[in-house]
Amino acid sequence: MSTLDTNALECLAAIVEEGGFERAAVRLSITQSAVSQRLRSLEVQVGTVLIVRSRPLRATSAGRLLLKHAMQMRLLRADLERDLKDLAPGASGSSRNAERISIAINADSIATWALPALGRLAQQGLGLEIITDDQDFTIEWLREGQVLGCVTTVKQALRSCRLVPLGAMSYVAVAETGWAAEHCPGGLSPQNFRSLPFIAFNRKDDLQSEFVGRALKLKQIALSQLYVPSSEGQVRAVLDGWGVSVVPQLQVSELLRQGRLVDIAPGHALPVDLYWHCWNLDSAVLDALTEALTRAARLSLTPNSGSAAAP
Repeated sequence: MSTLDTNALECLAAIVEEGGFERAAVRLSITQSAVSQRLRSLEVQVGTVLIVRSRPLRATSAGRLLLKHAMQMRLLRADLERDLKDLAPGASGSSRNAERISIAINADSIATWALPALGRLAQQGLGLEIITDDQDFTIEWLREGQVLGCVTTVKQALRSCRLVPLGAMSYVAVAETGWAAEHCPGGLSPQNFRSLPFIAFNRKDDLQSEFVGRALKLKQIALSQLYVPSSEGQVRAVLDGWGVSVVPQLQVSELLRQGRLVDIAPGHALPVDLYWHCWNLDSAVLDALTEALTRAARLSLTPNSGSAAAP
């Protein structure tokens, strides 16, 4: 196969990442017709369809393979930019044109320990794009070739990827102090859990039911749930008296100390093991991301429990 056009590969990546041809055209500062032409030329070159024009738009198997190749090309350019900056500061140009380096991190890690870990890299001009999802599903972004690495609960390494244990994040069940005194004065129990509204991240989040099942030693759990797709928003909803939520202890330790929140299941905490997965490539950028995340995790998380990954 002849050399693939890097502009066409970036066009394919833009279509997938932006979710459509029009937004890809805006991002690339070209016309929508030019986007279609670049994609078509790439499809002709590889001899197969790369994008399924569905709602939502999605890449085919061949498209995902080329998307991963586009990501690898970005990583090579980002490594080159870092090397040039070390050899001749200013030679690599403005950070405004930095390569987009995409990683997937679960929302709870973003809300607690992960952003401070990446701050220095962002300040150095690394073009980070952080994609958020439930901790069980960030791995799918890596599997699909749309990110270079992810923080996830999955402890089996993907093919051609490396895996680094980060540690365990401890989760507790909390409620606003006055609300808890009125609705569950004796704490969480087998008698009252069905009547308590639990605030979950989204419909993929089964952490609430996992916690209740383990704390109360019950197998069949059906909860009344509300959904707030933000880690900070879940805590805000609890403070506003919406109900109970199972959240990272890191996130609410100060609110518990102040007495604004109360632990409704004292003595029960759910450790969730987290792992960093990334492509197994010789890359200064990936090494820097791995080092930053593992160093921060050692300071904020407890050692991995070694048990099966929790939801």
